[in-house]
Amino acid sequence: MSDPVIKLTGLTRSFEQGGVRIDVLRGVDLSVQPGEVVALLGPSGSGKSTLLQAVGLLEGGFGGKIEIAGSDATSLSGDERTTLRRDRIGFVYQFHHLLPDFNAAENVVLPQLVAGTERGAAKVRAEELLSALGLAERLDHRPSQLSGGEQQRVAVARALANKPALVLADEPTGNLDEATADKVLAQFLELVRGTGSAALVATHNERLAARMDRVFRLHEGKLE
Repeated sequence: MSDPVIKLTGLTRSFEQGGVRIDVLRGVDLSVQPGEVVALLGPSGSGKSTLLQAVGLLEGGFGGKIEIAGSDATSLSGDERTTLRRDRIGFVYQFHHLLPDFNAAENVVLPQLVAGTERGAAKVRAEELLSALGLAERLDHRPSQLSGGEQQRVAVARALANKPALVLADEPTGNLDEATADKVLAQFLELVRGTGSAALVATHNERLAARMDRVFRLHEGKLE
């Protein structure tokens, strides 16, 4: 078996609220292999987003160990964590967060330019991803000219633009109707598995979670 893209060991996170300590994560252990898509199930407030924020290196205050693509993220400096996040992690959110003044292709090109990719190569990569997601005829359209499903597919392309080792998705189809959600998820799964990335997907939708390779429930701060 190959080395895991992500390995969590004893991950913890606590908050103080009204003088009371709340343990959101209580020793989470998890490994995800290349090409594997893992669902993280749980109701709102169960800690799914907190876990994704930890894995995505978006905030501190966590205990335990986070290893991503062979790097011990817990031992890196702030700048090193930023570089690791930029180069090795892609994000898909419930709300697409596309840049409204740029068209679909430009929204996928921009993160590549930030990572140092040459503009011509970035444009080719953007067009390939968007075409694979059924948007070959929508490259020049701005977000306001796209449907909700199309906007979310652009967000998926953007997340995969820099060929990340890990993709984190937080309720990626939560704002879509059932038929559109099914289509977007199918395309997402095909692309992730095809590129060999690993993915961790937070959702409350058990029907969609069942289409992924493994399903974990976050209950009382631990994975089941």
